[in-house]
Amino acid sequence: MPLTHPWNSLLTSLPNPHFLQTYEWGQVKAAYGWVPLYLFWTDEKFHLQTEPSLLPQAGVKAAALVLKKNIIGQGFAAHLSVLYCPKGPVLDWADAPLQKRVLDDLQALARRQGAVFLKLDPDLPLGTGIPGSEGETTDLNGSRLRGEISRRGWQFSSEQIQFQNTVILSLEASEEEMLARMKQKTRYNVRLAAKKGVELRVGSQSDWATLYQMYAETSLRDGFVIREEAYYRKVWQIFLKKADSQNPIALPLIAEVEGSPVAAIFLFLFAGRAYYVYGMSREAHREKMPTYLLQWEAMKWAKAQGCTHYDLWGAPDVFDETDGMWGVFRFKEGLGGVVLRTLGAWDYVPNPFWYALYTKVVPKILDVMRSRGKAATRQKLER
Repeated sequence: MPLTHPWNSLLTSLPNPHFLQTYEWGQVKAAYGWVPLYLFWTDEKFHLQTEPSLLPQAGVKAAALVLKKNIIGQGFAAHLSVLYCPKGPVLDWADAPLQKRVLDDLQALARRQGAVFLKLDPDLPLGTGIPGSEGETTDLNGSRLRGEISRRGWQFSSEQIQFQNTVILSLEASEEEMLARMKQKTRYNVRLAAKKGVELRVGSQSDWATLYQMYAETSLRDGFVIREEAYYRKVWQIFLKKADSQNPIALPLIAEVEGSPVAAIFLFLFAGRAYYVYGMSREAHREKMPTYLLQWEAMKWAKAQGCTHYDLWGAPDVFDETDGMWGVFRFKEGLGGVVLRTLGAWDYVPNPFWYALYTKVVPKILDVMRSRGKAATRQKLER
C-alpha cells in the first residue's frame, strides 16, 4: 500500500477536503511553472512551507494549497505574481474567528508576494437545487462567506477556473435505489448498453495514447479546448496509485465494443469522494449508449472503494437551454444527481492598476492560445 503524504493526512483531518488541494495536485502544477505553497493554521500561528514534510500530527485548524506563478520575468515589475487556491482553503467555515484569521493571513500573504490577485474558489456550497425550483435550498455558511469577502473588497472573478456549479450523486444508497433514482430513459440506456455488447475494463498506462486520441476527438467535436498530451500523462502518472483512504488516485474506465475502445472516463478519488473529471467518446457505436454504462459502473466502483459521493464535475451557470452546458447537464441530471451551487472564484486585489491591466490583456492572450490549441489538436489528429 502506498505511503500517505503528510500533507494529505493533514487534509483528511479537516472538513470537506478536495483533491485539487492535495500534495499530488501541487506536484502537477509545479511541472508547469507554478510554485506550490502549503499553508496551515494551528491555534498558535500561521505556517507556510514549500515542501510540507514535517507537519503537526494534531492541532491543525485549516489548510490551503496556494499556487504561485510569476508573470513578468524582468524589469521593474519582475516580482509580480498571481496566486490561486484551487477549491480551498479547507476549514470549518462555520467557525467565524477561524475564518477571519484565514482571510486576514491570505490577504497579507498576497501583499507580501507582490500578487496581482489572489484567487479563491472554496468548495463551499451556496445551496442545492436549480435556482427557483421547488427543491432549492440555501447554505448559510456560503452566504455568510460571500457577504464577508464582499465586505472586504474581494471581487467575483471574471475568470472562473473551475466550474462554479456541479451535480452530486449520493453513493450511500443501495444499487437498486441508485438505479431507481435515475430518470427512466437513463436507466433504460444503462441496460441497453449491456445488452448491446458494451464491455468495460480498467485502463492502464498502455492505454494513455488511445485515451488522449479519443479525448482530442471529443474536444473537436464538442468545441472545447484541451492541453497537450504531455500534460495529461503527467496528471495520470502522478495520480495513478492503489486505492487508499488518504491517497488521491486516478482511474481510467474504458468502454469497448468488440475489443475496440469507444468511450472512457477518468475518475479521481480522494477522502470519500469520487470526481468525474475527464470524459471522452467516439462517434462509432454511440447508439449502443456506452457513456451511460460507464457512469453506472463508475458509481458502483466508487461506492465499493468507500466513497459516499460522486461529483459529476460541472453544471451550467445559467439553468436554461441558452447555456452551452445544458445538454451535458441533462445527461448528468438523468443519473439522479442533485445540483450543488458553490461560491465560485473570488479575487483579492492588492494592486488595482495591475489587476485592471491583467484582466484586459490576459483574456485576449487566452483567446489566441485557445485558437492555436484547437488547431494543434486538429493537426495531431490528421497526422
